[in-house]
Amino acid sequence: MHLSERRRKEEALSLGFRVHDGCGVAGIHNEKGRGIPGSRIVKALEAMRPRYNGLGAGYAGYGIYPRYRDCYAIHLILDDEESLRKVGEMLGGKANIIREEEIPARRHVLYNPPMLRRFFVKPPEQVGGLPVEDPDSYIMNLVMAINSGVEGCFVMSSGKNMGVFKGVGYPVDVADFYMLEEYQASLWLGHGRFPTNSPGWWGGAHPFNILGWSVVHNGEISSYDANRRFLEQYGYKCMLLTDTELVAYLLDFLVRREGLPLKLACRALAPPFWDKITRLSPSQAEIVRALRVVYPNALLNGPFSIIIGTNAHGTGMIGLTDRIKLRPMVAARRGEEIYIASEECAIRSVCGEPDQLWMPRAGEPIISIANGESS
Repeated sequence: MHLSERRRKEEALSLGFRVHDGCGVAGIHNEKGRGIPGSRIVKALEAMRPRYNGLGAGYAGYGIYPRYRDCYAIHLILDDEESLRKVGEMLGGKANIIREEEIPARRHVLYNPPMLRRFFVKPPEQVGGLPVEDPDSYIMNLVMAINSGVEGCFVMSSGKNMGVFKGVGYPVDVADFYMLEEYQASLWLGHGRFPTNSPGWWGGAHPFNILGWSVVHNGEISSYDANRRFLEQYGYKCMLLTDTELVAYLLDFLVRREGLPLKLACRALAPPFWDKITRLSPSQAEIVRALRVVYPNALLNGPFSIIIGTNAHGTGMIGLTDRIKLRPMVAARRGEEIYIASEECAIRSVCGEPDQLWMPRAGEPIISIANGESS
């Protein structure tokens, strides 16, 4: 344990907080696509309040912008009017802005909040006389250009019909700030932070997002440098000062750009150990060996428990832990809803008596896709 991490945890314990390896994650997904009030994910996170220290929290909601479902919703954190002017010029020059507005917020709830803006945009049909054949890649490159090139501006989220809402505070306060009770989503992710090796700031709060991929995370990615160098070869830039950011980028790369099915992408992130591969069936062992050979730097080392939101192949939620399961994860189902959280109390606070309740095995993903197969 790093000295700074030890000191922070000792300080928290001295103040009476319960820190079971910090941070708490939760997700609720309605597989029929029905709306879930934002208040429910807030209630789930509030049940795990002793896991946080108030230095970051956030939410991702899918299906919240039906009126602009065909637009990329760019949520921005900005320092000042000059940052807004620069990013507005960049977006106006490189995309078609359908709507621009301030993100509604009760600004008195959190201390010294930054400027918050959202743009609903579409890529141009042509650039330099050539058609834009891959709109997702175009927007991804635009997001990277904003994060790395516009001082005082960071993109919270950039997917279609979804958005990320995050800041510095406890989950219930961040939800109150963004008026989350006014949103309905078919999928919610939520996170409460206890930062250890990275700063507690607005851009560093979870979830982290690129296009339709959002990630909330409890743990540490010790393979960060190898993962980051790998992603940088393909145009991804990690600018938000935390290890979790790269998990969203890895999923985007593996599924959208490399075309891997969700289960195989999860296998690439958390494959079995070599000695366990020998116990698999010959066909399974061949697939896993190929993943480890082709994508060695996509493997995530370190303790982690992550919940992923996606609209890549229909709206879906994925839960995944590291290969030893050094961070907790519990899952449940009731009717058409799937729940994943760090603690059982979070699930029972919004579900009562689930039809099924289980603890997934280390490295084995839980995949729930709207109107599709779940496992």
